[in-house]
Amino acid sequence: MSILLFVMLGVFIFMMFRRNKKTQQQQAELQSQFAPGVEVMTSFGLFGRIVDMDDVENKVTLELSPGNLATVHRQAVTKIVEPLAVSDEDAPAVPAVPDDASSLTARETGTQSASVETPDETLKRLNDEGKKDN
Repeated sequence: MSILLFVMLGVFIFMMFRRNKKTQQQQAELQSQFAPGVEVMTSFGLFGRIVDMDDVENKVTLELSPGNLATVHRQAVTKIVEPLAVSDEDAPAVPAVPDDASSLTARETGTQSASVETPDETLKRLNDEGKKDN
């Protein structure tokens, strides 16, 4: 009975080491594909493009959006994001919405153009609207 227990313990330890080795190989393969310009996702959900890599300090500089950079540990980058190739046939029919939504807000507020309003005017308008609601 004790021999069976030792055999089962040995198999368990073997499987545990095998799994760790497999995970390390996958991580090493992923990190070998890192290069500037590659779109990636971090372990905490940030998406960005690799701008610079520091192999000595294990740091990766990501551009999250134009002009916004973040430096993360190399192991925090867990996935390479590949853009989806969507054909016109597969794309759902979505109604066109203008990029400039100021025309929508101008109709709602009754002003001629929301983009002409200064910050002081905006603050005054919002305060006045708050007084009307009470």
